[in-house]
Amino acid sequence: MTAAHILVVDDEADIRGLLKEILSEEGYAVDVAADASQARASRARQIPDLVLLDIWMPDTDGITLLREWSASGAGASCPVVMMSGHGTVDTAVEATRLGAFDFVEKPLSLQKLLRTVERALDAGKRRRHTGKLLASSASIPIGRSKLMQQLRAELTQLAHNDSPVLLVGEAGTGREAFARYLHEASPRAQQPFVPLISSTLREDTAEAQLFGVERDGQTTPGLLEQAGDGSLFVSELEDLPASVQRSLVGALETGHFMRLGGRSPIPIRARLLSSARPGIEAIGESFRRDLLSHLNTLIVRIPPLRDYAEDVPELLRHYVDRLVDADGLTFRRFGIAAQNRLRNYPWPDNIRELKNLVQRLLVQGGQEEIRLEEIERELSLQSPQDEPLVKQDLLALPLREAREHFERAYLQQQLLLCNGKVGQLAKRVGMERTHLYRKLRSLGVDFRNISDD
Repeated sequence: MTAAHILVVDDEADIRGLLKEILSEEGYAVDVAADASQARASRARQIPDLVLLDIWMPDTDGITLLREWSASGAGASCPVVMMSGHGTVDTAVEATRLGAFDFVEKPLSLQKLLRTVERALDAGKRRRHTGKLLASSASIPIGRSKLMQQLRAELTQLAHNDSPVLLVGEAGTGREAFARYLHEASPRAQQPFVPLISSTLREDTAEAQLFGVERDGQTTPGLLEQAGDGSLFVSELEDLPASVQRSLVGALETGHFMRLGGRSPIPIRARLLSSARPGIEAIGESFRRDLLSHLNTLIVRIPPLRDYAEDVPELLRHYVDRLVDADGLTFRRFGIAAQNRLRNYPWPDNIRELKNLVQRLLVQGGQEEIRLEEIERELSLQSPQDEPLVKQDLLALPLREAREHFERAYLQQQLLLCNGKVGQLAKRVGMERTHLYRKLRSLGVDFRNISDD
């Protein structure tokens, strides 16, 4: 496979040299340019897969160069990541308006830069298939675990199918983010993504909100019409009012709907994406089975965070970077002991809980390194004493899967009580250590980098 070609444009020789060395060691082919004229010449020789472009340069600044490329159409040929040591909100907004994929500040965080490079190159590849460069956003699933790699591959494959998709997962697992990722990887990426929170619908106004209204010569389009040729995402299906379920079934069975007060049928062009909690199939009379059969043509299982806990350190870094960049919070990093503790925490509220934890720690401030003691204090405040060991209805799962869920939660909790020491854990649960290691590996409980007796 040919290595991705990256062009680094920066007037500081030390930064050019450092980035070329680092990116070359990561396996990329790297070209460098000291100013805009060299950057133009490099692009004329070969269109890169990614440009890292400094904003403040002596002859032509990076924003002007990006505007030039954007006006000529060259900016659309590959993603551009802007770099600056003196970034402002206005500059970042202008760079984004001109098509920049992302904006990173100097001094550069190596880990953040490499993650941004990976996401930008991945977006560039998807753009060549969908015709649109995806923005850097929370909709790109984070994680290098086998589980997340498989999930990304599954969503990418389903993106090119127009059938309805039901995303099933616990609350807080990021089902809407995965739905957005599916939409943005699809041929519909340039069309609207319209979210509908089921619990916000009221019986008396739901049909107007969903289908639109015609009254006194004026037309108010509903959510289905607003979605157009894009995607309508209905979250938490189990919260849909009964009247909406009935109306939606009728529309899906006929393939069209009518605005309230209207006389002409309007065809449904949007793709239907939806989410539900595990067990939606068994909730009985509270949800129409005929509606479910229209919406679950394709089913994607969104795993709880505890099932890919090995990605927790990367997720922590991701949300630190996002909150620092978006909200201007002071940067802090998680120490190794703190990461190990959180990697073995059961995360009953999943990704949402992780993001909220990171936000609290950054808002509260403190030393740059977030230590284990601070994590323990936060977790003790957040975990009610009567919280169940496994926050899931195991009766809705097959026996083998239910047993695995229980064993994983049980061993993760016991490992915490043993301060991460596998030797103590073996004595506590009454297992021979070799068998215990094998069991931990089979359940995906990450005990690496945890001290042992």
